[in-house]
Amino acid sequence: MDRDSAPGPSEMCVEELPRSDAPGGPVVVSVCISCKAADGSGVMVGPDMLGAVKAALGDSDAAVMVRPVQCLSVCKRPATVAVTSPDGYTFLFGDLQTESGTAALVCFVRSYQKADYGLVPWRERAEVLRKGMVARVPPMRWSPDDGRAPK
Repeated sequence: MDRDSAPGPSEMCVEELPRSDAPGGPVVVSVCISCKAADGSGVMVGPDMLGAVKAALGDSDAAVMVRPVQCLSVCKRPATVAVTSPDGYTFLFGDLQTESGTAALVCFVRSYQKADYGLVPWRERAEVLRKGMVARVPPMRWSPDDGRAPK
């Protein structure tokens, strides 16, 4: 399991060299813009998250695309963001706050770009992303017979 594959917890971006099976193509960060606050107030939190993520990731990296999506169907855990690539894992995070979630996502995307299949080890993920994990979906092009994650 990937929870045991990293040396220790870290809340900062991990700087590593790209691995041999780092995901190709752009990393796509999909931000749900229809997310409403969990407190029942009806306040839209998705657009603020999108704005913060776009500002943080900017246009400086052509290998990262931030896009709005209408719904990621995780309405009980707003704000919700997915990180994926054509041949990498897809990660779905919920319960993100604009400030802490955005900072964590920036580090996660940088690690994702360098990790085998985009599989960022559990202990290299910020605490807010560990707690906010909704799903981790393997890439379509990679499916070993035993179903284990790559080493």
